Amino acid sequence: MNPLEQYQLELTRRQLLSTSSKFLGAAALSTLLGQDKALAGDTIGSAANLGTPGLPSLPHFAPRAKRVIYLFMAGGPSHIDTFDYKPELRKIHGKELPESIRQGQRLSTMTSGQKSFPCVAPMFKFKRYGEHGTWVSEILPKVAEIVDDITIIKSLHTDAINHDPAITFINTGVQQPGKASLGSWISYGLGSPNQDLPAYVVMISRGPGQKQALYSRLWGSGFLPSKHQGVKMRSSSDPVLYLKNPNGIDRSMRRRMLDRLAQINEEQFGQYGDPETRTRIAQYELAFRMQASVPGLMDLSDEPKDTFDLYGPDSKKPGTFARNCVLARRMAERGVPFIQLFQRGWDQHGSLPKLLRGQCNSIDHAAAGLVKDLKRRGMLDDTLVIWGGEFGRTIYSQGKLSKNNHGRDHHGRCFTMWMAGAGVKEGFEYGKTDDHCYNIVENPVPIRNFNATIQHLLGIDHNRFTYRHQGLDQKLTGVEEAHVLKDILA
Repeated sequence: MNPLEQYQLELTRRQLLSTSSKFLGAAALSTLLGQDKALAGDTIGSAANLGTPGLPSLPHFAPRAKRVIYLFMAGGPSHIDTFDYKPELRKIHGKELPESIRQGQRLSTMTSGQKSFPCVAPMFKFKRYGEHGTWVSEILPKVAEIVDDITIIKSLHTDAINHDPAITFINTGVQQPGKASLGSWISYGLGSPNQDLPAYVVMISRGPGQKQALYSRLWGSGFLPSKHQGVKMRSSSDPVLYLKNPNGIDRSMRRRMLDRLAQINEEQFGQYGDPETRTRIAQYELAFRMQASVPGLMDLSDEPKDTFDLYGPDSKKPGTFARNCVLARRMAERGVPFIQLFQRGWDQHGSLPKLLRGQCNSIDHAAAGLVKDLKRRGMLDDTLVIWGGEFGRTIYSQGKLSKNNHGRDHHGRCFTMWMAGAGVKEGFEYGKTDDHCYNIVENPVPIRNFNATIQHLLGIDHNRFTYRHQGLDQKLTGVEEAHVLKDILA
C-alpha cells in the first residue's frame, strides 16, 4: 500500500474537518484582513466611509430600495376591521358562517370546539379616502391620509394557524425555527454603507391587548454567519446591553484590550480556520464603534418640534412605537439597510372593539408620519416601508357574540398588508377576498412571493441568492416556485 492510500485509510473524520476548515476560512481571510486593519484605530469617521461589504455578486440589478423599514404588527391585525371592508358585511352580521365558505378548513384550538360560528361585521365606521376611494376604518384616520402613497395587498395567505409558526414563517420563510431571518439575508447579501451601526436593527414596543412572546430567533441569522443577526435596541438608558465600558475602563484602554484580543483571535483563526472567529473580531469592532455612534443616534434633542408633531405626542416617550419610528428614520438617514419595528398586542381574542381601537391609536399617527417624513425628505423614493402582521382574523366571533366583548380567532387564509415607496405603486389595491373576507378570490399572494418581491426591490433575484447549508442551496423563498408581484410595481 502506498503512503497516500495509507494516509487516507487512517484519516479520521475529526482530522479531515479540522484541516479542511483552514482552507474554507482562507477564502475570506484576504478581504477581512484589509478591512480589519483599517479599523484598528479609533477612526469612527473613516470607518463609516468604508461601509461593510456584501457579496460581490450583489445586487443582481439596479435596486429601487436602498433600505427597508418593516413595521411588524405581532399578533395578527384584523383585516376585516381595518382595510378589507365590504358594505355587504353589515347584512350578514349575526348570521352563521356557511359551510360552503369555511369548506372544512382547519381551525385553531381556541374555536375548534365551538358549535356556532356567527359572523361579526366591523364595529367601526369606514370611509373612502384618496383619489381612488380606498376604504379605511375610522380607527386609522392618519393612515387614511396616506392611501395615495401606498399599495394595500388584501390577498396574502399563510400555511400557519398559530402565532409562533406564522411569525417564524413570514420572517424566515419556513415555520420551523433555525433558518435565517429576512433582515439577516439582506445584511449578508448587501452589507451596509455604515460600519458604525449594525446592518440589521430591531426595536420592540407594546400596545394594549394580549402580548404574544417574541423570540430573538425571529431576527436571528440561522445558518448565516452570526454577525448578520439583528441587533435589538432597547428603550432604556442602555440601548444595547453591555455596550458601555465598566467603571475604570476608558476608551483608549478598551482599544488596547480589543487589539490584544484580536491578536489572540487571529492566532485561533490561524490554527483552526473557523470563520466564526473572524466574525467575533468584527463584532467586537462594531461594538467599539457603536459606543460612539449610538448615543448620538438615540438623542432626539436635535429634532425640531414639527418632527414630533408629525409622528404624534407618543414620539417623545421612550419605548413607544412612535418614538421607534423616529429612530427608524434616523437610522435610515445613517444608512442602516434593514430596520424592523415589532409592535406587540394585536392578538384580540376578546374585547376586540376596545383593544383594536387602542392598538390602532398607538401606531396610526406614527406609521403615517413615517411615510410623510420620508417623503418630505426625498427618502421615500428609495426606502421601502412595510406594514402588517403574521396573519389576519376570522369573520366569525370567538366566543359569544356581543357588542363589546367578542373577539376574532387567527385566520391565515387571507390577510392584509401595505407597502410604500421604492418602486411600489401609489394609491393601489391588490388582491380580493370573498364577501365574508374569508377566502381569496383574486390574485393570491403566498408568503414566498411577498418575500421575493421585497428582495426584488432591493436588486436581488431570489432564485440566485442562496447559501449552501446541510447539502442544500438554502434561500429565503424556499424550494417551491416563487414569483415577484410585478403588478404592484410602478
